[in-house]
Amino acid sequence: MDKRDFINGLYVEGGRLINDRPDGMSGIAKAASIKRSVKNDRKINQIAEGIQLAEGRKNFKGLNF
Repeated sequence: MDKRDFINGLYVEGGRLINDRPDGMSGIAKAASIKRSVKNDRKINQIAEGIQLAEGRKNFKGLNF
């Protein structure tokens, strides 16, 4: 590969433009993103558990002894 073909992390290989640039996110940004996704997963799980409990209570009240 010729040096003039490599510009700012982009180069042509076999007629295709290849992006060899580093990831645009810093380590702190990645950590914040992971933390946010974990928090959202916990919220979703809590809501799902609440729905299951409500359905269980509804079914229990529907039983006649």
